[in-house]
Amino acid sequence: MPPPPPPAAAGGGRRSILSFAAARDRCFSRRFLRAGLRPLAIPVPIAGADADAAATTVHVWVPANPPRNPLLLLHGFGASATWQWAPYLRPLIAAGFDPIVPDLLFFGASSTRLADRSDAFQARSVMAAMDAIGVARFGLVGVSYGGFVGYRMAAMFPEAVERVALVCAGVCLEEKDLAEGLFPVAGVGEAAALLVPRRPEEVRRLVRLTFVRPPCIMPSCFLWDYIKVMGSDYIQEKTELLYALINERQLSNLPRISQPTLIVWGERDRVFPMELAHRLKRHLGDNSRLVVIRNAGHAVNLEKPKDVCRNIIEFFQEPVAEALNDEKVSIL
Repeated sequence: MPPPPPPAAAGGGRRSILSFAAARDRCFSRRFLRAGLRPLAIPVPIAGADADAAATTVHVWVPANPPRNPLLLLHGFGASATWQWAPYLRPLIAAGFDPIVPDLLFFGASSTRLADRSDAFQARSVMAAMDAIGVARFGLVGVSYGGFVGYRMAAMFPEAVERVALVCAGVCLEEKDLAEGLFPVAGVGEAAALLVPRRPEEVRRLVRLTFVRPPCIMPSCFLWDYIKVMGSDYIQEKTELLYALINERQLSNLPRISQPTLIVWGERDRVFPMELAHRLKRHLGDNSRLVVIRNAGHAVNLEKPKDVCRNIIEFFQEPVAEALNDEKVSIL
């Protein structure tokens, strides 16, 4: 998941008052607070990994009151969770949901000293945080990389995850797809360079690849500010996450999750092409529904937030029988 095109001014590596990206970050946090969420830093013990809970910390935004209809929102690559989920809070809350929004490890304020970079480790970490806040059953929405983690959570914890919505999450990709030309990159290293940009020209390439209508002008001073404020931490660890995700990945090893699943895709996604949406629909069969959003790319959650949010709300509000086996194309 790319960063939103950052309308930022030049700034330093710290979140100073002179940084427009830092100001925007504070604005997103205030939106979460106004929506009734509060931030928690949860030290989580990971079974079979390390007895020291302080080794792994998950930062998560939780409702101020005990959630009655919890919906876990998992972000993709890019900025922290607040940047990606802020437009969804009000509509979801108005529809009766209680959003729970963590930063995945090595994004925002979540981190670990352990060496495991797998999506399974991310899944166990988030599940441990959910246990810590007393949420036993919940719906789940995952965007891009967050969809990989969410899919793994659904497979590992079927008693906890009730339904799943995956937004442009290429969980059915195989490592060989890169060499065979399905993606705009030919290897894991090139994918890491694309998704973990370190220079303005790399951010421009990512934004132009993921948005159908990217900004016409993206000044370098704005982009440097975003990189320094939001994209300069854990670069090596994020690169390792991608290697762990893609290396030796095979569809034959992907479990079939049992939960009703909504698949949402941007019709013009060039990061995870539509072939992966149809591949996932075939993999899950009648247990899934595919919705294709026209005039949208990989950043469909940012380009078409109202359409994506409407489909999420409808899916999680429907009776189980109606939530299955209904493939359609949404025309905007």
